[in-house]
Amino acid sequence: MITAYITHPACLKHEMFTEHPECPSRLSVIEDHLKARGLFDFMHHFTAPKVTITQLERAHTSKHIRRLMEQSPAEDIAYLDADTAMNPFSLEAAFCAAGAGVLAVEKIMAGDVNNAFCNVRPPGHHAEREASMGFCFFNNIAVAALHAIEKYALKRVAVVDFDVHHGNGSEDILQHNPHVLYFSTFQHPFYPHSNTPEAENMINIPLSEGVGSSEYRYAFTQKLLPRLEAYQPDMLFISAGFDAHYEDDMAGLNLVDSDYLWITRALMEIANKTAQGRVVSMLEGGYALEALGRSATEHVRVLMGMD
Repeated sequence: MITAYITHPACLKHEMFTEHPECPSRLSVIEDHLKARGLFDFMHHFTAPKVTITQLERAHTSKHIRRLMEQSPAEDIAYLDADTAMNPFSLEAAFCAAGAGVLAVEKIMAGDVNNAFCNVRPPGHHAEREASMGFCFFNNIAVAALHAIEKYALKRVAVVDFDVHHGNGSEDILQHNPHVLYFSTFQHPFYPHSNTPEAENMINIPLSEGVGSSEYRYAFTQKLLPRLEAYQPDMLFISAGFDAHYEDDMAGLNLVDSDYLWITRALMEIANKTAQGRVVSMLEGGYALEALGRSATEHVRVLMGMD
C-alpha cells in the first residue's frame, strides 16, 4: 500500500498557551516514532496546501471564516474560548490542516497513493459550521469529505471518529447529508457534553468511563462494523484521535496501543472491500505524547499494509 504523509511546517508554529496539551510536540512525537519503526521513509511525503475559501465554505459559513480571519492576532494570543486560542501562526496552520485533507483526497482519487495520514494540527472535529471550540478552528475531516463528494461525485462517504470526545462539529456539519454516514465512539458523559438524538446518518456510540479494550471492541464490532459494511462506502475518512488510551489523563477510557491497530485493521478490511482501499486519516486528539506516538504508529502501520 502506498500511504501519503501530509503535514506543513506551520502546524508546528501554532501554539496556544504555556503547557497547553494540544502542543506542537504532538506532531513531532508521531514523526519520531514513525522513523524509529522504519516506516517514515517508505511513505510518500507531501506539504499541505492552504485550503481555499470555496473548499471551507462547503463546511462552514462565510461568517465563521471571516470571524476567524479577523480574530487572528498580529502578536501575542487571542482567546476564542477558555481553552482555544490563536497565536500569529494559528490561522495559517488551520488553513493548512484543512488543506491537508483536501490534498489527501486529490492524491488518492488521482491514483498517486492508496491512502493518506495527515499529521496536522489544529485538530478539527469539534469545529461546528459556525463555531470554533475544543482546540479546533476548521473541521478538517468534514472539509475533506465534502470535497470528495462535491468534486468527485462520490455517493457514499463514511466518516469514523474514534477520538475519546464526541465529534459534535462533524455531526453539526454532516447530519442529514444524504451522501455521508457518520460514526462517533466517545466517552459519555464527557466534553463536549453532546449526544444529540441521532439523525438517520449519525451513529453515536457513547461509552462509560472506565471502558477498556474488550468492551470497546465489542461495541465497535456490534454497532459500527455491520452498519459500515452494509453501507459500502466509496471512500472512508477517519478522525484519528488517540486520547482514549489509558495513559492519556485527558479522559477516562482504557484502550492500549494494540487497540488502534485492531480498529484500523477492521476499518481497512471494509475499505478494501468496498472503497478500493481509499482512506483519509486525519489526526484529532491524543495528549499523552509517548502513547500518542506509539498508537499513531500502529495506526499508520496498518494503513501501509505492514501489520
